[in-house]
Amino acid sequence: MLLGVCAIPASTGRVGPAERAAFEALNGLPDAGAPLAIAAQFLGVLAIGPIVALAAALARRRRLAVAALIVTVGKLLAERLVWETVQRERPGVTEPDALIRGGVATTGLSFVSGHVALSAGLAWVSTPYLRGRWRIAPWLVVVLVAFARIYLGAHNPLDVLGGAGLGVAIGGAANLVLGVPRLGPSAPVSA
Repeated sequence: MLLGVCAIPASTGRVGPAERAAFEALNGLPDAGAPLAIAAQFLGVLAIGPIVALAAALARRRRLAVAALIVTVGKLLAERLVWETVQRERPGVTEPDALIRGGVATTGLSFVSGHVALSAGLAWVSTPYLRGRWRIAPWLVVVLVAFARIYLGAHNPLDVLGGAGLGVAIGGAANLVLGVPRLGPSAPVSA
């Protein structure tokens, strides 16, 4: 649903005033944050999916390992389908005063953010395997990657929100196919 809500305005190819203001607020932050943002965006690169799968396999979480690989391949396929429907350029083209940092692409299709889609999909499939406060950690990674991609000038806000929606859909599909672990003893069903 989030993907569709974001795709409608993004499909015009333009950036609306509210989205532009949000972009400028994040992208216009001081350059001192660039090293952290450059590092953070790497948490959404394609290699992260196989790394999560390997870590899950080593931890004997085979279902999670397969889910991470499904999310990785699903992201590659799904983002291409989105690109055929929604074509909006990167902030280097759509934002007149965009600050481009860290060598991010200045042209090409921007909707959806593949970095955010992958991190959100991996967060969705890994959260059921975590306990307590650790369950928030994958989602903090998603927020960090999304922030980094806007701050660096690679994406507009709807691009990262749409990427999050796409990732959650892919992760949800993987969990539906593979199932998720039970979180503890099941409560007795009363009549």
